[in-house]
Amino acid sequence: MIYLDNSATTRPYPEVIESFTKVATQYFGNPSSVHALGSEAERLIMQARENIATLMSVHPREIIFTSGGTEGNNIAVKGTALKYRKRGKHIITTSIEHASIHEGFKQLEANGYDITYLPVNEDGHITVDQVKEAIRKDTILVSIIHVNNEVGSIQPVKEIGEMLAQHSQVLYHVDYVQGIGKVPLSIREAKIDLLTASGHKFHGMKGTGFLYVRKGLILEPLFTGGSQESQLRAGTENVPGIVSMARALRMTLENIEQNISELEKLKQRLMNFLSQMTEVVINTPVHDSAPHIVNFSVPGTKPEALVHLFEEYNIYVSTKSACSSKDASASRILIEMQKEEKVTKSAIRVSMSAHTSEKEIDAFCLALKEILTKKIVIKR
Repeated sequence: MIYLDNSATTRPYPEVIESFTKVATQYFGNPSSVHALGSEAERLIMQARENIATLMSVHPREIIFTSGGTEGNNIAVKGTALKYRKRGKHIITTSIEHASIHEGFKQLEANGYDITYLPVNEDGHITVDQVKEAIRKDTILVSIIHVNNEVGSIQPVKEIGEMLAQHSQVLYHVDYVQGIGKVPLSIREAKIDLLTASGHKFHGMKGTGFLYVRKGLILEPLFTGGSQESQLRAGTENVPGIVSMARALRMTLENIEQNISELEKLKQRLMNFLSQMTEVVINTPVHDSAPHIVNFSVPGTKPEALVHLFEEYNIYVSTKSACSSKDASASRILIEMQKEEKVTKSAIRVSMSAHTSEKEIDAFCLALKEILTKKIVIKR
């Protein structure tokens, strides 16, 4: 099997599964229970929080455990909007955010908030000046995706953060779900207030994630009940998921430089091949894009049909993001990048991981060439 859908989810490290199983079977107590089994579970959570904080160069109390990127994004955005609504109801974001942000803002708009969606250029990028010019007296939040989940474009989040430092009333959220482990980012240097990460994007288990909340910052909780996670996220913690996620993050970051270097080589190899194919339009920008994502279109074809044809070669890729891949409509991201309709409706995403080999990329290229040569792709 050749798995090239790592932006949707990654295969958990064997060591991560081992940690999950051990904790789930031996330390299954509720962390809120006062007996010894509960205390052991609580200790494991504290240790995982400290480990993740160290890896991210932040304070342990700034790490809030969640169920993943969607929940983290919703807590960050809606928690800020609700808490600071008396200060203002204006929020700035981009037109190519992940669905969990985009739809969240649509919901806030329906409730009286004013959202500015910054347009991107043909490479899927915004500028610092765009953000600066959009700031108003009633702006309370800027939320920017670090690495776009469909095309891999990287936004200048560090430069935006430095500019926003001059606007103390504006909080800064970064969706780091696709960037973590592939595109290094310093939370402190970028002056970020809120940052979202998801465990299953860096070889952890599904249903795990964390939200960085700058110390001293108060958000309105979306879930109420117990006092877990500094009263920001009520509910019994997923202890095995949290512990195994901390291990996955450590394993991912300890080899990050080598992994990025290898991914860059694979990406360039694939891009070179695709650039020679007249039937293909490459959507991923050449500059300022992540090393693990390559998005391209084969105009005139149904992308879902192409995905299934790759399955016959035991190769797994995707169309749009996993959250919207079953939607046959055109890619919202590519539309915002001013691509032609025939391109927006025929996109394929190849996403790699540190486990992807040169041999697998070559096999994908050969399969694509055979499929298009035989003209067996179902036309629209």
